[in-house]
Amino acid sequence: MIYHLFEYLESVGIDFPGIGLMKYITVRALLVVITSLVCCLILAPKVIARLQRMQIGEEIRGLGLEGQMAKKGTPTMGGIIILASILLPVLLFGDLTNVYNILLIITTVGMGAIGFLDDAIKVFKKDKEGLRGKYKIFGQVAIGLIVALTLCSSPQVKMKVSNGSEISKSTQTTIPFVKNHQFDYSWLAPGIGEAAEKGGWIIYALVIIFIITAVSNGTNLTDGLDGLAAGTSALVGITIAILAYLSGNAIYSSYLGTIFIPNSGEVVIFMCAFVGALVGFLWFNTFPAQVFMGDTGSLALGGIIAVAAIMIKVELLIPILCGIFFVESLSVIFQRGYFKYTKKKYGEGRRIFKMSPLHHHFQKEGIPALIQSPHKAIPEAKIVVRFWIITILLCVLAIITLKIR
Repeated sequence: MIYHLFEYLESVGIDFPGIGLMKYITVRALLVVITSLVCCLILAPKVIARLQRMQIGEEIRGLGLEGQMAKKGTPTMGGIIILASILLPVLLFGDLTNVYNILLIITTVGMGAIGFLDDAIKVFKKDKEGLRGKYKIFGQVAIGLIVALTLCSSPQVKMKVSNGSEISKSTQTTIPFVKNHQFDYSWLAPGIGEAAEKGGWIIYALVIIFIITAVSNGTNLTDGLDGLAAGTSALVGITIAILAYLSGNAIYSSYLGTIFIPNSGEVVIFMCAFVGALVGFLWFNTFPAQVFMGDTGSLALGGIIAVAAIMIKVELLIPILCGIFFVESLSVIFQRGYFKYTKKKYGEGRRIFKMSPLHHHFQKEGIPALIQSPHKAIPEAKIVVRFWIITILLCVLAIITLKIR
């Protein structure tokens, strides 16, 4: 709103010192970081108090984890704080006519709504399962389909590859660690010429839907320890903001040999609001947490990360960039698969990890499993910080891939 107000004042000839500042992505990025952080610090105490009065607290299952029962009754659905702290600065300082901004806002609201419904069922109906899996997946796929169709059809979504001469729509993307690092989804489509091109867009749309669903669920699985999902997502958000800034700058993208994506600077603005809100939320969410984000927050965070990565053509970097989310998801898939296989073969289920998702494996001891290390339980705060450190290393590696080719 402020961005558009300044734009309007300048268009009608009104001039005053600083009127041109809103044109600079760096200025607006700094403003949204500060605004989102302040919003979170102001909103959080009020929302936490309200949640406590409404007795909206976390129901804890007895899993035998150290300090677990002390979390019982801690306010949940705190993702409302994060989402509000992201959206308000974006509405104030973002370009609301930019398709990337619009899609990120839709993703935030849509994924947040799915998560909110899931949390509401758990809290108010006392149903620990929450929203049934098929309905949750349906909602995620629907949002993925909206994003995919818009990116495939919008005239604003264009790009220029490093060795190309024109800006146009394309199904090309970036392959990490490869020198001529453009990959075209049309290569996977049958046929040649126009048939392959149409097939490429269909494959690209399906990949978008899969990535959005997978990353949002991966973030949801990671949200099991105080500050783990919020801190990890903030670090990933910083990295995506850097990559988006480089992709949206013709000079930097040409120098690095990456895809130039016009108008993607608004992704920087959104991700800066994302990071500011999460840093503010960590003030209340680090161990011992005063509030949990719940599915309201975790599903939205994963959706935002996935959509932003797709927009700037680094979706193939997600296994590295979101390595923690990726491994957490794999730990659940492998654990369940191995348990069902061994139950069918030996009559009783066996485990690979002492417990899944992976972060709980490090909290548990005394459970028969293929992987017993570490033998003693690690304190929750130490697990979280170590996962943060791993994420920092993965984010650095993701940035380094710009030059290691």
